[in-house]
Amino acid sequence: MLLIMTPRQRVLRALNHQPLDRAPRDLWLLPGVEVDRADDVAEMQTRFPGDILHLDTKWPVGKRTKGVANRSGQYTDAWGCTWQLGPRGAAGPLLASPLADAGQIAAYEPPLELLEPARAARAVKGWESSSRFALAWSEARPMERIQALCGPEAALTELTAGQTETRRLLGRLHEFFCRELELWANVEVDGVVLGDMLATPQGLRLPLKSWRSLLRPLYRQYCEILHAHDKFAFFHGGHQTGDVFGELVEAGFDAIHAPLFDMDFEKTATKHRGHVTFWGEIDRKWLDPPATPQDIREAVLRVRRALDFGAGGVIAQCAWGPEIPIGNIAKFFEEWMIPLPVGV
Repeated sequence: MLLIMTPRQRVLRALNHQPLDRAPRDLWLLPGVEVDRADDVAEMQTRFPGDILHLDTKWPVGKRTKGVANRSGQYTDAWGCTWQLGPRGAAGPLLASPLADAGQIAAYEPPLELLEPARAARAVKGWESSSRFALAWSEARPMERIQALCGPEAALTELTAGQTETRRLLGRLHEFFCRELELWANVEVDGVVLGDMLATPQGLRLPLKSWRSLLRPLYRQYCEILHAHDKFAFFHGGHQTGDVFGELVEAGFDAIHAPLFDMDFEKTATKHRGHVTFWGEIDRKWLDPPATPQDIREAVLRVRRALDFGAGGVIAQCAWGPEIPIGNIAKFFEEWMIPLPVGV
């Protein structure tokens, strides 16, 4: 019989594909939930405490920053990109790209002030004694960042066509990201998330050949940096990540977040379980009204049948938006605790 584990031990065993007592839990609170439904959040944290601690490392403040990241309105990030944020700071559309004029690309410098070691040290201060698995979110997102800097269409066109200045910019971004990952690799975190929106609902943003030649080598180097310091590499993707799921596994990621129901994940699970941890995600349509308890049960069962064999490789993750009743979130985590029916 397995002993009761600490949250950190549970996540480590899931990542190392070892026997464990249950799948680790990871509940994401979307903007507005923590403030507007504080009592519900407290109840969930008591009933189903999470195993992963997400450090506050997103939206770092730099010399170019204007506005406040967690409020509605216009916000200019540390890179000089201006966004429209929704209520409670929900991510919104890109309004202005600082390198929309290609003539400015050569002189652009990434926000080197973010590479100050004290930034990483501040992020982990106070959490060193936590029993949860500590996860930092890196700025390393080459595809997403170069689109924000140059404008989405221009960046993709120029990268695919081999435009020299744009590819040189990608190289400077890569150098910056490697240095930033070295910072995270040298502080007390267990893992680091690289989040890059590789695709739209219609497919990959770059042709697969270009993606393999331009981006895959960068991800491989990021994973090597983290692994050299005994840190786990997590990847947070977006739509159609299934198109390159196997290539992300080969690049070295230990856990990959992808919308499972947007891919043939039973086939993907059969091919890759034992080599990577599936870090969610069950689509929010299975949690949003008018989803029923039976809908939630069937969605969780489908994932567990493919992945949950008591030997790690899966994290029970979902996102809680303001429109989702607390009962639906509770049902989601309850279903991860119930023994699977015989024969599934």
